[in-house]
Order: sequence, then C-alpha cells, then structure tokens
Amino acid sequence: MSDFTPTDRTQVKRLPKRGKYDAETVYKILDEAFVCHVGFVADGQPYVIPTNFGRVGDTLYLHGSAASRMLRSLSEGIPVCVTVTLVDGLVLARSAFHHSVNYRSVVILGTAKLVEDPSEKMEALRLFTEHIMRGRWDEIRWPNEQEMKGTTVLALPLEEVSAKVRVGGPVDDEEDYSLPVWAGVLPLNITTTTPVPDTRLKQGTPVPSYISSYKRS
Repeated sequence: MSDFTPTDRTQVKRLPKRGKYDAETVYKILDEAFVCHVGFVADGQPYVIPTNFGRVGDTLYLHGSAASRMLRSLSEGIPVCVTVTLVDGLVLARSAFHHSVNYRSVVILGTAKLVEDPSEKMEALRLFTEHIMRGRWDEIRWPNEQEMKGTTVLALPLEEVSAKVRVGGPVDDEEDYSLPVWAGVLPLNITTTTPVPDTRLKQGTPVPSYISSYKRS
C-alpha cells in the first residue's frame, strides 16, 4: 500500500491542513461509502451521475447497463472525476457563519478502461455485491452469460487521488463564546432497523446473520 503524491489537480488548496494523501485514509473512506458521484463531459454537456462502486487494491470498479451513456462515454477514455463523501456529524456553532459538518471525502481523477476479461469482470461483480453486503455473494445466484453481456464494467486506476477530512467541534469568533447558545457536534451514524422480507420469500427462509447484525464500518 503506497501513498498518493499530490498533483496540481489534487492538492487541497482550501484549508490544506485537511488534505490527506495516505492510502489508508483514502481506502477506508472508499470502503465505507455506498455511492460515488461520477463527473464527465459528453458532447459538451457536463454530467454528474451517482452510482455504486467496488474497490480492490488500487483499482476502483464501476458497472451498469451496457446501454449506459456514462459507461459508454467513459470507455472511450475521456477524463473522469469520481468523488465520495461521508458525513460524520453536524457542527453547530454560536454564529451562522461558523456552522459546518464533519466529513471525509475523496476525489479521484483519471481515465477508465473497459474490463473485457471474463474472470476479472466476474470478480468485479462480486466486489460490487460484497461492497454493499459482505457475505452475500456466496449465497446468491451468480450472473449468467446473458446478464454478463448486458453489463459493462470499467476499471479506474487509483493514481491521482486526494482525501479531505474535517473533525472536531465548532471554531467560533472569540467574542461569540460568551453567547448563551448551545454549540457542539451532533454525530451522525448509519443504523439499521428490522429487515423487511420480500412478499414472495420462501417460507422458513431465515435472515442471514450478516443482515441481522449488519455494520457498515
């Protein structure tokens, strides 16, 4: 696991002390997030599309319908920007100006390539499933030949990457600390509730432990 070297495009310029370039921080954020946003330009029009993803080592995988304009455009080698954001808490200050959020984010720049090798493509589809629900792949039906043909998978190398992280409480102006206003952080966490079975679930099918005891981080 090697760290990332900041470039002119990934160097955090606004509040640079929040910039992180170590692989451990970047990978932890990517592995915890559900959704990334993919930014690209097609025919002169900018698009930002939310989608699921998976990661293994220093490669990020994207997937979707073979008819997807996003995947078709990216497979042609156009520049892409992928972002991920996790919100960890609401930072409540004494003044409106200093309200903020605690967050962890990643920005990835580069070009993606089409995954054509059948074994790599199947492995990427396993990653997508396991990224959302660890332990699921071994229980479900795997994609068949028709489903594989109808699915496009792209690989984006993690080379030009940076993270940005905010932690801690509010930072108010000195004269505002005497105001009788509650200030602090309201932490936010992903929590689950009782699983809702499908209406056509086979009678007697138990809820797997990886669902009933699900934890994201």
